[in-house]
Amino acid sequence: MTGTTHSDALISRRVRRLETLLEDRGIVTGAAVDEAIDAFLTGASAAGGARVVARAWTDPEFRARLLADGTTAVTELGLSAGGVQPQRLRVVENTADTHNVVVCTLCSCYPVRLLGPSPSWYKSEAYRSRVVREPRAVLAEFGLVLPEEVAVTVWDSTSETRYMVLPRRPAGTDGLDEPSLAALVTRNALIGTAAL
Repeated sequence: MTGTTHSDALISRRVRRLETLLEDRGIVTGAAVDEAIDAFLTGASAAGGARVVARAWTDPEFRARLLADGTTAVTELGLSAGGVQPQRLRVVENTADTHNVVVCTLCSCYPVRLLGPSPSWYKSEAYRSRVVREPRAVLAEFGLVLPEEVAVTVWDSTSETRYMVLPRRPAGTDGLDEPSLAALVTRNALIGTAAL
């Protein structure tokens, strides 16, 4: 699931062409585009999502609010899942008998502000098409083999709704504080292609 696909290259060329047209017509400068992208990505990393998970693991009331309305709950930590336009964040919880995995089958919708820039495999056509048809096989390629009795649910992000997985808290972490718990959380666990 790694590497750049033909589709990714095509999208990159289209984006570059659009930037060039905007620059050539004097609508925007290359520097302004770079500034906007940098401003958007400032603070955007999986550390935000990890903080949310650590709080949910240690605060049952926050966890309940997060699962009921992720969009509002993350603002309590000064975070946002939104991008350029308003987006709804839905947090789905892994349990002993359910494992969740996130995809965007149409493009690459993803909660950048909470998870940082999306990995190239997330945007690949192979991941986007296969994870909905054969999620267990795709998860196994990531090294995650789930028992047959664990149901796998695939959530398809859209331009309006982004998903984030609330992973199961690892055993033996009862004595850890929030920063130590957050350090255990990986971007792939927040997408659902890994467990902790």
